[in-house]
Amino acid sequence: MATFISVQSKKASEVDLAKPLCKFIQQTYPAGEAQSDHCRAAEELNKLRKSAVGRPLDKHESSLETLTRYYDQLCSIEPKFPFSENQICVTFTWKDAFDKGSLFGGSVKLALASLGYEKTCVLFNCGALASQIASEQNLDNDEGLKTAAKHYQFASGAFQHIKDTVLSALNREPTVDISPDTVGTLSLIMLAQAQEVFFLKATRDKMKDAIIAKLANQAADYYGDAFKQCQYKDTLPKEVFPVLAAKHCIMQANAEYHQSILAKQQKKFGEEIGRLQHASDLVKTVASRYDEYVNVKDLSDKINRALTAAKKDNDFIYHDRVPDLKDLDPIGKASLVKSTSVVVPISQKFTDLFEKMVPLAVQQSLSLYNQRKADLVNRSIAQMREATNLANGVLASLNLPAAIEDVSGDSVPQSILQKSKSVIEQGGIQTIDQLIKDLPELLQRNREILDESLRLLSEEEATDNDLRAKFKERWQRTPSSELYKPLRAEGANVSNILDKAIQADGHVKERYQTHRDTISLLCKPEPELNAAIPSANPAKTIQGSEVVSVLRSLLVSLDEVKKEREQLENDLKSVNFDMTSKFLTALAQDGAINEEAISVTELDRIYGSLTHKVQETLKKQDELLKNIQNAHQEFSKMKQSNNESNLREEVLKNLAVANDNFVELVANLKEGTKFYNELTEILLKFQNKCSDIVFARKTERDELLKDLQQSIAREPSAPSIPSQPAYQTAAAGGSKPAASTTPTPAPRTMVSSKPQPPARPPPPVISTASAPVSTATGATASPAPLPGSSAASTAPSQAQGPPYPTYPGYPGYCQMPMPMGYNPYTYGQYNLPYAPQMYQNPGQAPYPGPQQPGYPYPQQPYYPQQ
Repeated sequence: MATFISVQSKKASEVDLAKPLCKFIQQTYPAGEAQSDHCRAAEELNKLRKSAVGRPLDKHESSLETLTRYYDQLCSIEPKFPFSENQICVTFTWKDAFDKGSLFGGSVKLALASLGYEKTCVLFNCGALASQIASEQNLDNDEGLKTAAKHYQFASGAFQHIKDTVLSALNREPTVDISPDTVGTLSLIMLAQAQEVFFLKATRDKMKDAIIAKLANQAADYYGDAFKQCQYKDTLPKEVFPVLAAKHCIMQANAEYHQSILAKQQKKFGEEIGRLQHASDLVKTVASRYDEYVNVKDLSDKINRALTAAKKDNDFIYHDRVPDLKDLDPIGKASLVKSTSVVVPISQKFTDLFEKMVPLAVQQSLSLYNQRKADLVNRSIAQMREATNLANGVLASLNLPAAIEDVSGDSVPQSILQKSKSVIEQGGIQTIDQLIKDLPELLQRNREILDESLRLLSEEEATDNDLRAKFKERWQRTPSSELYKPLRAEGANVSNILDKAIQADGHVKERYQTHRDTISLLCKPEPELNAAIPSANPAKTIQGSEVVSVLRSLLVSLDEVKKEREQLENDLKSVNFDMTSKFLTALAQDGAINEEAISVTELDRIYGSLTHKVQETLKKQDELLKNIQNAHQEFSKMKQSNNESNLREEVLKNLAVANDNFVELVANLKEGTKFYNELTEILLKFQNKCSDIVFARKTERDELLKDLQQSIAREPSAPSIPSQPAYQTAAAGGSKPAASTTPTPAPRTMVSSKPQPPARPPPPVISTASAPVSTATGATASPAPLPGSSAASTAPSQAQGPPYPTYPGYPGYCQMPMPMGYNPYTYGQYNLPYAPQMYQNPGQAPYPGPQQPGYPYPQQPYYPQQ
């Protein structure tokens, strides 16, 4: 009796997870120990997949442990890696578990670039393997019963989880085996089998009959619901249906048997007999229709012995009235099973291979935080540099400090000499020329990388559009134009950045051409520089005046402010705070990360004091510049003014401005070179991303083309079968059969162009008592009804609900008795309600007609002679 249904596992195609994951890790994480650890973890994950789905698994706990550990790992990496068609594109291919070499109600296999699809298929195999392990248990001992019940409930939970999540995990229709209808039915079957195991445990432990009856009745209810769900669908193998129908009858029979014992204990002897009769009828139904699937001999013998004894006692002693089946009180139900919820981690030995890698949400929050941090630091540094440039410009316009140093009128001021020396040490004008010369090469290199990346996308998109136009609705995959939108947007953004960079380069070159001659003058030796500066009459002796002292003091204070800014700039750049723990805590507590609120609060705490100092230096500089301008006005009044001194002062101002421009130009050009080099790295990653997705799309395209070709090859080339001619539907005797609402299958005949022989005469009626009667229309009488059923009932022509599922083609279908004179040559026609016409098959001898010369017609004694 203990026949249990196990589910076949799905088969997966080989996939290399290590390569795409390592590439993402190398692009995302800086080189170092962490990157190496993550890459090693990716290799281990690839090995784990091969162990879990790359080979047939034994029906053992260790195999299920490996499979659940792989599922747990998939759930762990899902928030850490961006698996999608346009990021980490890994195509997972799985075959339909119920396919046997042809289309079985859906796709033979499905390939999707979706980690959710991989998780769904792996969880299906977890449930399937659990059902296989449970079916292998020895149910004659408590340990086997306990293990079987645990695995059936786990399998039920796994299939139920797939039913709830499969449509959201996939972006297209799944294969039949993982469709919500199929896995919902499988979940109910596993739950029914777990309930049956508890029934067996209760029977083995000799619990009260009332409890056992309720357990059996609940199991029968589960089996009946499962049968109803899949009765008219081709989603499960056909051998499942008779087992479900048989189990429904068997568990209901057990419930009636144990309830009859309870009735006997309560002195309800008529009820006892009624329940035993119902149980006997159910078991007879199983024995007659599903004997090849389940063996109910022991149960049948037990019920029949009890029924015989009960009838004997009632006939001789109690004389209690046997109630009708419909008058019996319904048996209660008691469910001891529940689908085990899928809670990650499922495996007790699970250890996350990527434990040190933070989830993708945290990575994104860290990226946004770093961007906010960079904006704050850059804004503060830009304010300080702008203020420094302003101070230098004001001093240069006032010819300070050269004005208070130039007392002789015919020598180079010390400040100008220091600026000249600094320019020469930095390479002078040759440095700027070389930096400007390198810019077009760097720009061209970036432009070529970008153009090549976009070309790859365009070519693949054009191919996809051509195939979509060719195959139309058969071409079921995401359009490349939709898939490449983020990449094209990223490419357009880079292109705009390059255009702006070109404009900035033009401004730098223009300013360089404006100040080139003065910068060249600064690069000359001191004698040539002195000769280039006009001489003037010595100024009045003002070195000891109070105004000069005030100017010197103010200039020293301004230099201190500049040095303080340099230190602040270094401090701003050197501050480093890891926000990972903050974001992880927020994710664990709230399930989401409010990055803006957390980042703003932490940045204010970390950089608040430094930004306050920056603002103080700006205010201090404004006051110093105001005082310097006032003091310089008084200094100018004291200084003797003439054309020569004015010309000399103008040249000295230009030299000071040239120094400032040299410093700024070199900084801008170096920053531009650094920008182009960093952009090259970004574009190379972009090119790799485009190349990877194009390669993945080509692989997917080839796989889809192969499937389409196979699908087209399997399609029938002949036109559809025409509707049946009217003469074929006529009855053998020429009269039309009675109208019926039940559809009648067409006879299996081959149309021939040759003349057809006349129909054979109907056989005579032998006896209404010994054989069914063949009517004039060819319909046969119904067989004798089953015990316990109405005498007017007939064999159903279509599938009925449990416990009597009988319809043509069903494995457990019980054939109707054949009438006398049944013609064995009309194969396949015994279940028709009319006598089919006989037609000649091509290449076959004609059916014997009227007697021909040389071919004596065989005499058949049971036919009347004409």
